[in-house]
Amino acid sequence: QVQLAESGGGLVQAGGSLRLSCKAPRAILSDFSGSDMGWYRQPPGKERELVATITPGRSTNYGDFVKGRFTISRDNAKRMVFLQMNSLQSEDTAVYYCTRTRPDSTTYWGQGTQVTVQG
Repeated sequence: QVQLAESGGGLVQAGGSLRLSCKAPRAILSDFSGSDMGWYRQPPGKERELVATITPGRSTNYGDFVKGRFTISRDNAKRMVFLQMNSLQSEDTAVYYCTRTRPDSTTYWGQGTQVTVQG
């Protein structure tokens, strides 16, 4: 049973952009609207790290390395969260994971989507 499905990863040249999407197909609207949503990433050979989070009230938090390049957003009606990534660098190469933390604190992780930045 898929709780979260990411898409939008791929190969991009340094300086380029990608938009990641994550859908929660099984979530009911009220539960999704009350969930914290997030993106994490795991670069090759490194630990998983926080990229960005967004609360039900749309407050956002970003990893220090983001430095204004990425923007997290959500569309509750579509049960989706997005990560717009600009000015990508080779250091951003990683598997990116979507997370959803429900109001009861249950957390789901997606399968991950690969982002590879060349150059």
